[in-house]
Amino acid sequence: MSAISVPGSGLTPAEWAIVRRCPLLLALPEEEAARLLGGHRPVVYEPGQNIFTQGDDARAFFVVVEGWVKVFRLTPDGDEAVVSVFTTGESFAEPVMFLGGRYPVSAAAASRVRLARIEAADFSAMIMARPELSTAMLAAIARHTQQLSDEIMGLKLLGAPRRLADFLVKLAPDGAKSAAVTLPHEKSLLAGRLGMTPESLSRGLASLRQLGLKVERDVIEIPDVAALSAYSRIVGRGAKRRA
Repeated sequence: MSAISVPGSGLTPAEWAIVRRCPLLLALPEEEAARLLGGHRPVVYEPGQNIFTQGDDARAFFVVVEGWVKVFRLTPDGDEAVVSVFTTGESFAEPVMFLGGRYPVSAAAASRVRLARIEAADFSAMIMARPELSTAMLAAIARHTQQLSDEIMGLKLLGAPRRLADFLVKLAPDGAKSAAVTLPHEKSLLAGRLGMTPESLSRGLASLRQLGLKVERDVIEIPDVAALSAYSRIVGRGAKRRA
């Protein structure tokens, strides 16, 4: 796609729709949000490439346009302790941007990833010039936090296969009848994100084959997104159906 959704954003309409999911940007007028992107295209990182390193100056936060990012700390023995995993439409490193200082964790591409980068200095300057925007952003963050809490409570009602199905549905593009989604090469990252063991994740993927899902290395083909969504919302006996 070559058209630009918002003048100055540097993003295609599909990319812009993804970036606007970020609560901080969703609360801003489109022109202000686009200005923060500085007219730049998403930055590409290859698998394993560092995005920032623990101790670096916290100069920006990021929105995942495509792919997977892992955030981790290094133990005294030099091992990685994964803190979180982020994928399309999710943002990371915002708290550090507000607090200033240095990144307390490292971030690296867990797959080939494209990121929209928002400079901390530009964001701070905008808030200083228009302080009324801070109230809208706080409200957007509060709503987003509540939504995440509701999703976590809902997932606790689901077994591993339906928990995985629910997550895959969220990875599919809005309105898509079928989709192909790419998972991180390190399946333990996804298992940790969903609160299950790698073995449970493997069994969950095997169970979903009955719905026609095809797994080819890191890519999952979903032939019927609506059917997968319906499956994810069937809860066990005695549990309440999610709204």
